[in-house]
Amino acid sequence: MKKTDFKKKIVLGILFVFPLLVYLFFASGKNNFAKLPVLTAGLTEISELDSLTSIKFKGKITILGYWGGSLEEKQAEALNLNEKIYKRFYEFDDFQFVFLVNEEFSEEVDKLKKTLKEGVGTDLSKWNFVSVSKETIQNHFESLKTPLNLSQEGSTPFVFIIDKNGSLRGRNDDEDQGTLFGFDARSVAQINKKMIDDVKVILAEYRLALKIYNIEREK
Repeated sequence: MKKTDFKKKIVLGILFVFPLLVYLFFASGKNNFAKLPVLTAGLTEISELDSLTSIKFKGKITILGYWGGSLEEKQAEALNLNEKIYKRFYEFDDFQFVFLVNEEFSEEVDKLKKTLKEGVGTDLSKWNFVSVSKETIQNHFESLKTPLNLSQEGSTPFVFIIDKNGSLRGRNDDEDQGTLFGFDARSVAQINKKMIDDVKVILAEYRLALKIYNIEREK
C-alpha cells in the first residue's frame, strides 16, 4: 500500500469516526460539558409580579436587572449592556432582557429607549421593562439569595443570568470572587472578560441539548 493511500485512509477515518465519538460522549449522559452552575432555583415568575405582562422566564434565557430609581442614572449601564451583550445575542429567539423598574419612574422608559436607539438604530424589541412597586422589586431581588444589596431606591448596577427554568446561573469558582452571582454593568472590563463568556456558555448548553434531542428523535 502506498504511503499516500495510507494517510488518506487515516484522514477519512478521523473525519467519520470523530463526530460519532463526540455524539457518544454526550449521549452517554456524562456531564463533562461546561455549564454554568445553578446558584438559586425557582425564582418568582415575572407574570406573577405583574398580571398584565406576558413576559416570562420560562423558555427564555434572561438578563435580569433591578432599576428601581431614576432611569436617567442608568444610561451608562444600559449603553454598556446594549453594546456588549444585547447587540451580540439578541437575534437568538430565546434571549431577552428584563428590567424591573419602579412604577414611579415608568415614564422614563421611553426616554431611555430613545437614548439606546440614537445613532445605532438597535432593535429594542427584546428590551423588556416591567413597572412594579419598590417593595416588589425588593422582594424579588431578595429571592435571588445573593450577598448583594439594593440601594434605597431599589436599584443595583448588577445584572443576572436567568435560565429557561427560572433559575439564577453564575460561577462558583470565579478566580476573583469565588461565587459570582451577577455582573456589574458599570464595568466594561467585567462584561468583556466574564459576562460575554457566560452568556455564550448557557446558549451553547441549550443548543447542544436541542441537537441531541433532534438526533434521538430521528433514530
